[in-house]
Amino acid sequence: MRSSLSRIFHTFVLVIDRDTIDRIYSSADIVDIVGEYVTLKRRGVNYVACCPFHNEKTPSFVVSPSKGLFKCFGCGKGGNAVTFVMEHEGLTYPEALKSVGKRYGIEVVERELTEAEQRRNDNRESMFALNGWAADWFSDVLTNTDEGIAVGLSYFRQKRGFSDATVKKFGLGFCPSKGDAMTRAAQAAGYKDEFLLSTGLSLKSDGDGRLFDRFRDRVIFPVHNISGRIVAFGGRTLRTDKKVAKYQNSPESEIYSKKNEIYGLYFAKKAIQQLDCAIMVEGYTDVISMHQSGVENVVSSSGTSLTTEQIRLLGRFTRNVTVMYDGDSAGIHASIRGIDMILAEGMNVRIVLLPPEHDPDSFAQSHTAEQTQDYIRSHEEDFLSFKARLLLSEAHGDPIRKASLIGDMVQSITLIPDPIQRSVYIKECSRIMDVDENLLINEVARKRISSAGDREAMQFIRNQQNLQRDEQASQPEVSVDYTRGGTAGSSDEALERELVKYLLKQGHNSFDFKEGRNMVALNVADVILSELDEDGLQFSNPLYNAILTRYREQWQRLGTGVEVPIHNFTNHEDPEVCNLAVDILTSDDNYIPSDLWRLKEIHVESEAEMLAVGVPKAITLYKSKVIERMIREQHELLSREGTTEQEQEEIMRRLAAMNKARVQLARKLDRLIL
Repeated sequence: MRSSLSRIFHTFVLVIDRDTIDRIYSSADIVDIVGEYVTLKRRGVNYVACCPFHNEKTPSFVVSPSKGLFKCFGCGKGGNAVTFVMEHEGLTYPEALKSVGKRYGIEVVERELTEAEQRRNDNRESMFALNGWAADWFSDVLTNTDEGIAVGLSYFRQKRGFSDATVKKFGLGFCPSKGDAMTRAAQAAGYKDEFLLSTGLSLKSDGDGRLFDRFRDRVIFPVHNISGRIVAFGGRTLRTDKKVAKYQNSPESEIYSKKNEIYGLYFAKKAIQQLDCAIMVEGYTDVISMHQSGVENVVSSSGTSLTTEQIRLLGRFTRNVTVMYDGDSAGIHASIRGIDMILAEGMNVRIVLLPPEHDPDSFAQSHTAEQTQDYIRSHEEDFLSFKARLLLSEAHGDPIRKASLIGDMVQSITLIPDPIQRSVYIKECSRIMDVDENLLINEVARKRISSAGDREAMQFIRNQQNLQRDEQASQPEVSVDYTRGGTAGSSDEALERELVKYLLKQGHNSFDFKEGRNMVALNVADVILSELDEDGLQFSNPLYNAILTRYREQWQRLGTGVEVPIHNFTNHEDPEVCNLAVDILTSDDNYIPSDLWRLKEIHVESEAEMLAVGVPKAITLYKSKVIERMIREQHELLSREGTTEQEQEEIMRRLAAMNKARVQLARKLDRLIL
């Protein structure tokens, strides 16, 4: 059954024309696009990174600029620039095409949607559109109305010291004090009440049920996701009334989950990649002031407690995090938990404590970028020494409190996944706290066993299951090397994959095949396609069949012996077909001869010799499996109750013909094996 993703695509291909799709694919630079989301490092002709789709410490994610493909050899995901954006952003295929097209200045022209299509339009897209409109409206109110200028803009300029360029860059705005001004404007612009409520821009009155503005009389901070789309808003009151909450934030919605978003990351990601370090601060204004001062690798958890999802998102760009605290911050102790979470993800953490009179906002405003960076370099501490200094100052020589502090530090070290890094920190803790190193080693080991025991047991079970699968995979009936003499126990789908693999990798090549006393030159694609067409066979797996169909079309157009360009498959309009093609093209070959054998004058079959055996055998095996399936189906019909005598005779006639064909295929297969 095709996935919902494919169904979404197939309803959309009628809207975006193929020429536009081809222009987007030909323009897209996969290194440029993927590099927006992860830190790529060059390795030979390719680039590598830690996979953004699963949590890993050792890079197994490879980007090939020459082929325009990405492939993770850890989780198996693969595709092209468009499918990467689609997977990473959770977009539909058309949304991803629009996103990539916009990046390269390619206008995606759509025909006018019908009423039925409009009704089916995705709620997420409607919410994104409303948020985009609201951000523009808030910005316009800030800079073009008397109230916005007098209240909001004066606050940003005078109180916060933000320049007009900074206000524009971060899309800052203002919502008027009139309770429903934004709501009425949105309704007048055609936005539905259901989306005003689902985005949280409006609230519903308990009394008369009317909608009113959530962010009324507040300055506005839009929250952008990693690709720059606005997913939420933060609103700060300028009133001094203690009964009024200082900040109002958008609620969780289909497009916004606060645990998955990092404020400022969209603006900071390039600087983070270049400097290989991210600076973590507390609030919106801290981020904005630091960026304005010229220090741009700065982000914030938006005033919420740091989450594992946010850390992993940041980890796609760097493994180094510097946490910056106010000089008199009362929340340092609570924030230490966040440091432990960063450590648990295998990242490196350093701490910067600002002078008592400053927070990141005020420090950035009173210092140049160079001064700020110099201060960070000269004052940042390793998390262990910072924690020890902070907590020892509170112990006041009390041995019981000191013992508790050591336990606290050991707990942090226990979370570090890398054993070498753990060992280094144990030595450092031993030195700082004047405690026997072996004692700390034993304590760390004890805590790791007690805290990670269940996970380790689960990992052991998974390892055993993987071992069993590997053993099963070595059996002929599951995994077959057709170039070296497969067996008839292979599944239909495995054989379909093998034939597709021959087409994609070797379809344009030829081999010599012995026919009686003569050697006949045959083309791989000619053999496979003509043999299938002879019996009117189509692949049962719809994805393999889609590749077969596209290959046949191109082969007929280009002619025998011409290589069918792989972009026909890696840029296929169906993302599932694209991913499957990438998987096949990046899979290891079944048999790679060793140069050492040639040096020792041991005969090694050439590629043509292997094709001469493998291709005929694979197609014959496939036909054998198809005929066996058809025979089983006829036997089921024969045994079905209510079958008339005439129907039974017809079934027997078909069975006789099928059995004759099966015998012929078996003889052919025997000759091929010999």
